[in-house]
Amino acid sequence: MLKQISFFLILGLLGLSSCTSGDGNAEASWLIVEEEIPEVETAYGIPIDSYTIHQGEIRNNQFLADVLLKYHISYPEIDKLVKAAKGVFDARRIVPGDQYTVLSKRDSTGKAAYFIYEPNALEYIVFDLRDSVRVYREEREVTEVEKWAEGEISSSLYESFQSIGVSPVLAMKLSDLYAWSIDFYRIQKGDHFRVMYTERQVEGEAIGIGDVKACLFTHSGEKFYAFEHSIDSISDYYDENGNSLRKAFLKAPLQFSRISSGFSRKRFHPVQKRWKAHLGTDYAAPKGTPILAVGDGKVIAAAFGKYNGRYVKIRHNSTYTTQYLHMSGFAKGVKNGTYVRQGDVIGYVGSTGLATGPHVCFRFWKNGAQVDHRREKLPPSKPIPAEHMEAYMAAIELTRKQLEPKKKPMLASN
Repeated sequence: MLKQISFFLILGLLGLSSCTSGDGNAEASWLIVEEEIPEVETAYGIPIDSYTIHQGEIRNNQFLADVLLKYHISYPEIDKLVKAAKGVFDARRIVPGDQYTVLSKRDSTGKAAYFIYEPNALEYIVFDLRDSVRVYREEREVTEVEKWAEGEISSSLYESFQSIGVSPVLAMKLSDLYAWSIDFYRIQKGDHFRVMYTERQVEGEAIGIGDVKACLFTHSGEKFYAFEHSIDSISDYYDENGNSLRKAFLKAPLQFSRISSGFSRKRFHPVQKRWKAHLGTDYAAPKGTPILAVGDGKVIAAAFGKYNGRYVKIRHNSTYTTQYLHMSGFAKGVKNGTYVRQGDVIGYVGSTGLATGPHVCFRFWKNGAQVDHRREKLPPSKPIPAEHMEAYMAAIELTRKQLEPKKKPMLASN
């Protein structure tokens, strides 16, 4: 209920018809009265008191006209509506399963006054069908709620998050966060994580995962901390000692896959059927899986070879070079001389050249010699500056204690 102050001009006070002044003339007095008046109910920012509400879901092979004709909107009106929507929403591309609401008049016509289409949980498109047709897009207010999740690895990181009822999107975020320090193809049963993150909500319903705020990932008995921290409005992740989690290179060129063959000085070749060195690491993944540049650098080759198939080779600096073999194709714009950033897609998994199945053979050079990248101690990025270190350590003190594992793994919670 809303309070509204009303002003009444009354003559007299406490039952008197008038109030006289010293000269005998009647005076008017003001009395301020607070009244309770009903709050106007709204939906989608529209007062709905005078409308009948109809809600539904777009069905397969259903078009906008199929919905609106039922509510007495004619074909010429629908055509006018579609034209008015240009630049805001393509009314021809409504998707089965999406929700919609029709507000119709409470009269003998029952004609629709508004059609509201919801392409996702955050946005909605309002089609105002009254006298002057108008179409506009609105967004609901998003709130971010702090959450915690904790669990133990039983198979993959993705499946571990599913098993505790947390969106696997969080697994992807942790994979990106720890890409420079943990090889997620080598995590093992018994590894443990505890993470603080934000969940994006609209009207109390979860619509996605926000940022990871802090995490402790225990891998092979070693603790890996991550704390989000901002310096001069630039946010990054650091460990418990203030070192950046970002290294010069990612641990692997694919986000999720499995190692099908490791670096070896002597391996039985599955195609040539003989023993020979395999100076790279094979990551098996479905054809078309994006291949990522593990670091910033210049493409010095994007070519095809009889044995290597389609491949890309990147020089990162005077010390390090990487190569990616057996691609099904190159990413758009990737060619000799292209400069790429860490995490850029440079191609897609395939089986071109001498390969038995779809995979990428990842090769890593250090000072001109091929080495096993998984055994390399990769150089770190810049740590917390000395002048900010005291403030950083104070900021993470409480969170670090909260990250210590509980006696029992817990589900996501506030």
